[in-house]
Amino acid sequence: MSKLKIAVIGCGSIARHRHLPEYEANEHVEIAAVCDIVKERAEEMADKYGAAAYSNYQDVLRDRTIDAVSICTPNYLHAPISIDALNAKKHVLCEKPMATSKREALDMIEASKRNNKKLMIGHNQRFVPSHQKAKALIEDGEVGKIYSFRTTFGHGGPESWSADGKRSWFFKKDQAFIGAMGDLGVHKSDLIRYLLGEEVTEVAALVETKAKKETDVDDNAVCVLKTESGIIGTLTASWSYVSAEDNSTIIYGEKAILRLEDDPQYSLVVKYQTGETVKYEMGQIQSNDKGGQTNSQVINRFVSCILNDLPSPVSGEEGMKSLDVILAALESNAMKQIVKVQTS
Repeated sequence: MSKLKIAVIGCGSIARHRHLPEYEANEHVEIAAVCDIVKERAEEMADKYGAAAYSNYQDVLRDRTIDAVSICTPNYLHAPISIDALNAKKHVLCEKPMATSKREALDMIEASKRNNKKLMIGHNQRFVPSHQKAKALIEDGEVGKIYSFRTTFGHGGPESWSADGKRSWFFKKDQAFIGAMGDLGVHKSDLIRYLLGEEVTEVAALVETKAKKETDVDDNAVCVLKTESGIIGTLTASWSYVSAEDNSTIIYGEKAILRLEDDPQYSLVVKYQTGETVKYEMGQIQSNDKGGQTNSQVINRFVSCILNDLPSPVSGEEGMKSLDVILAALESNAMKQIVKVQTS
């Protein structure tokens, strides 16, 4: 079987720590090209992975030998580059949030269908072992009826992670669109939808800029979510957790409470109503602090869906529904009222 030829567009931290090393580790992939508007970054990654270096992504898309691309750019470029790549007959793995508006997301989905190419959104939390185990327990009835949840993603901010530090595009609204809500909150809106297997229908949110100076994007948000069956819970996204990252989720059910990534040793702790406690040691969740050493499985799933002609593991439609929750939260904060999530 010939190897899948991949191009990575954007050579910042997410490409360096996740996409490129995970592609390199996949035996079915050849990293054919890398691209970044900062020429030196592209050349550095090209030298490291034996790829061609580009500074204009359109030049990458003109190469007919390239089968698929990873979009690892600032948020405002996700949709336009993805659409151009799909129209150039490339499969696309796009980082989250997939777009800056619902209209952009719909255009991406339409381009994927029109060109019969895969579109996957990089929501890696679906592939965390503890999250997959929790979903199985919920689906098997082990937890019973779900009553509530709490999901949190917070750390000290992207300046310690981004290639540009405090000058990063993460802090510029014209490039990032949103701050902690786009960086972290959309991961958790996707996770809650995945775990519960139902849609969020209403959102009430308070979104603030409190911890970061000289930025016009949010760095703290607290949201109350309601699902279609009436489950209510909270979602928190923050760039102000200065001493330790919190990437935990708690599900409160009729028969048990699931504590995910809440214990330093056990990635899933199940506390049953009977008093029994079951602890699962499944490896810690991927973290920026650990430099992305644990394989996120996003790349492997993307490659597999192309080679085996399988449905996208996180489709454009799924990415859009998770984005819809965040867009509703922003609207709720602006209007100071509960907002129904747009579903059509």
